[in-house]
Amino acid sequence: MIRTVIVAVFLGLYTLLLGPPLILYTVVTRSTRLLYWVGVKGLVFITRVVGMRVDVEGRENIPPGVCLFAANHTSNADAPAIIGAIPRRLAVFARKSLFDIPIVGLAFRLAKFVPVDRGNRDAALASVNKAVEYIRSGSSFLVYPEGTRSPDGRLHRFKKGSFVMAIEAGVPIVPVACSGAHRIMKKKSLLIRPGKVTVRFGRPVDVSGYTVDRRAALAQKVHDAVAAQLPDDQKPAT
Repeated sequence: MIRTVIVAVFLGLYTLLLGPPLILYTVVTRSTRLLYWVGVKGLVFITRVVGMRVDVEGRENIPPGVCLFAANHTSNADAPAIIGAIPRRLAVFARKSLFDIPIVGLAFRLAKFVPVDRGNRDAALASVNKAVEYIRSGSSFLVYPEGTRSPDGRLHRFKKGSFVMAIEAGVPIVPVACSGAHRIMKKKSLLIRPGKVTVRFGRPVDVSGYTVDRRAALAQKVHDAVAAQLPDDQKPAT
């Protein structure tokens, strides 16, 4: 729990001290670059302090230009590992409740993070449309197609909504396999343990031959690409 307290205190102070001036700078300059990278670097820094090491493989597979990164999801430790490994600015989905937090919510909106309410179908559809709009405007996007954290660390079925985004925006999908994060921080646990996380980027999947009607086939292709890069204990159960 000491590591958890360290992370919570650091992020709280980091947000309170740097959030307001960064938000003001972003509003004045209309550039989110500084806001985004200060946030990412702070998150990466504190996870390293509490003992999370990240190995990155296959970064050369990331294509130039806008793309959709599709990753497996096992832990709250996934995000700092994956986002810190991607050498470009990203937009992501985030729980709607996070946008109600002072400073954090405004920073998320300025950074083009998209609120998602899984319990409201119409709101979820609006979130997908907003994400497509951001992708078309030049923002790469990170999604977790499983929809929620895996309870056992293994890869589970992909939902198809994320792949509609890629098809409609016409951008390649980069399969991302994150292994070891579930040992750092288990689902429904606040305990943080030291350890290594490996992030592997697979070869991009071209979506030009897919229509919305074939989104299930595209989802399965990306699912298989992610599974191929995971260790045996995180591959889908047979």
